[in-house]
Amino acid sequence: MAGTDSDGPPVVLVADDEAELAELYAHWLTDEYEVRVATGGEEALELATDDVDVALLDRRMPMMTGDEVLAALRERGINCRVAMITAVEPDVDIVDMPFDDYLVKPVTREELHSVVSVLLSRAAFDSRTQEFFALASKKATLESAQKDEPTTEYKRLTERMEQLRSELDETLTEYSNDDFEAAFRELPDEETFESPESTGSTE
Repeated sequence: MAGTDSDGPPVVLVADDEAELAELYAHWLTDEYEVRVATGGEEALELATDDVDVALLDRRMPMMTGDEVLAALRERGINCRVAMITAVEPDVDIVDMPFDDYLVKPVTREELHSVVSVLLSRAAFDSRTQEFFALASKKATLESAQKDEPTTEYKRLTERMEQLRSELDETLTEYSNDDFEAAFRELPDEETFESPESTGSTE
């Protein structure tokens, strides 16, 4: 099980080939989390044990990219929440990537803490709800980068979100409004998500 189920602090893996930047992220996070730092993809995989709760991956690393690290993590069955933190502008290729959130550098200390907190909150939900959150984050990311044109990938993303919404409507009341707010770094738009409180449901 992940570190959130243990007595210690949550475990965050930071992978960035810019050593100074990786150490800066670690410095920002170390007051609340156990932080492991990798300056390359292979080192990241060595440090990515089952107790890692959140991984922050740079996409553009030499030898082994963040995309390759992400794929390897999923192939190994490591189910930690993942945020890509990178200078690579997002494109529709992110739709099928198994990550949870996407930040474009430079990021602030507040943004870093926010994304880690949000991803830890999402870990408490079931897999379908986690998928919905991840898709909502990707939708918001693409739209913020002005990549909301009706491509095949974008349409598929929104269709899957609508499918999940209809499936999740029956289980939304298992969670409180505060739970849902904690699991979103920002709401993509008011049509994407409605909490149990906003729909008039009761627990």
